[in-house]
Amino acid sequence: MEDDLPRPRGDAASLLSKESLDSYSQEELVARIALLEAEIARVKAHHAKAADHRKLAEALFRSPGGGGA
Repeated sequence: MEDDLPRPRGDAASLLSKESLDSYSQEELVARIALLEAEIARVKAHHAKAADHRKLAEALFRSPGGGGA
């Protein structure tokens, strides 16, 4: 499944982690933190939704006897 493949090293999070923060003001750093926290919340929500979807799919395709197969 394509979703299970590792992300390329040049993804946005990797690029952000390599960026120098020296030129940012205190206000810009606070704004950046808020933006990153919002993105973390968005990713966590998507992860939870995907996990729930997978659980539902597994339950749908599980054998009626409950033994899995």
